[in-house]
Amino acid sequence: MPANLTAEAKAKLAKYSEARTIEEKIQALEEFISAVPKHKGTENLLLWARRRLAELKEEKEERRRKRAGGGGPRIFVERAGAGQVVLIGPPNSGKSSLLARLTNARPEIAPYPFTTQTPIPGMLQYEDIQFQLVDTPPLLLDQPDSPVNNRILGLARNANALLIVVGLDEPDPGYTLSRIMELLEDRGIVVTRRRGLVRILKSREINGVKIQGSGRMIDFTEDDLRRLLASYRIYNAIVEIEGDVSLDDVEKAIYQARMYKPAIIVLNKSDLPEARMKVSKIGELAGDDTPLVIASAKTGEGLNDIGGIIFKILGIIRVYTKQPNKEPDPNPLIVPKGTTVIEAARRIHKDLARNFKYAKIWGPSARYPGQRVGGEHILEDGDLIEIHTR
Repeated sequence: MPANLTAEAKAKLAKYSEARTIEEKIQALEEFISAVPKHKGTENLLLWARRRLAELKEEKEERRRKRAGGGGPRIFVERAGAGQVVLIGPPNSGKSSLLARLTNARPEIAPYPFTTQTPIPGMLQYEDIQFQLVDTPPLLLDQPDSPVNNRILGLARNANALLIVVGLDEPDPGYTLSRIMELLEDRGIVVTRRRGLVRILKSREINGVKIQGSGRMIDFTEDDLRRLLASYRIYNAIVEIEGDVSLDDVEKAIYQARMYKPAIIVLNKSDLPEARMKVSKIGELAGDDTPLVIASAKTGEGLNDIGGIIFKILGIIRVYTKQPNKEPDPNPLIVPKGTTVIEAARRIHKDLARNFKYAKIWGPSARYPGQRVGGEHILEDGDLIEIHTR
């Protein structure tokens, strides 16, 4: 964690936060690294800065190659379907076999490491919708700062959810899982809400520092928080807090944006002898909100549950629409839980929301078929809405 930063170092970090282009960010980080005092309290901060600098330089080089018409493997995968779920795991965990079993994709599968070299997408059918699953090259747990890991974790940050795959043929799958979780958290990706999470949203439209969320400040006051932010030249921001957080957590959030990604832990290869004996030691590593699936890509055990679990952890619902005097559209609108009628209307077309008069509802949220409701009515999964305008 950062400690005893000089005013110059804090100013350089603020310059990085305010930078808009890759070139500006690279220059600001290089200046920041030079200005940071080198002692034990700044080790993690310097590690983050050097990793981020390497990522930015790699991104700059990729853009240069693209402009020059150069080839190379495609890293970014555009989202498709009702949500994108990225598969991550160590070599030979069986990610590619799971992708082939769950989707229409046909990745190369071989009994040796690093068969998957680039991201491979496939579509998983769940009832009347599809989720996009993306297989990735294996994580290099012994080389946490490798370019391969940088690319995989970049995909993870862009995804809607993660599917963490660990093979039960590992000597100690629990240890492997803990290293994956540590790697994710070290890069600012949190997969369980039981850990404290801080988000700092800076904006000139906000007057002062506003604290939001249901979290608890365990070792500091609001005045302490404001003084800390002011030392980094942050005077107008919303600070969102979840879980129990310390002032160190707030300080880390200043330079490393942390994000929550819902995840499923898949313990693959349950068909192997003695696999079940290893499972009991793993459950405590997952949070209460992180489902754990015992599965086998070979036999299909546990795989029928994956689609439903993804649907649940993404926190989405399906809403069906119809125009007056017409048949319903069979393709659902995918919206977050808690979505209101007016929000759904806005997603369909802004004019529907602007000219909204009322809606009729059929389905779970309606007290009776065709109930007439206003824009603040909260929708549920499976509802059918018919919007009437002025």
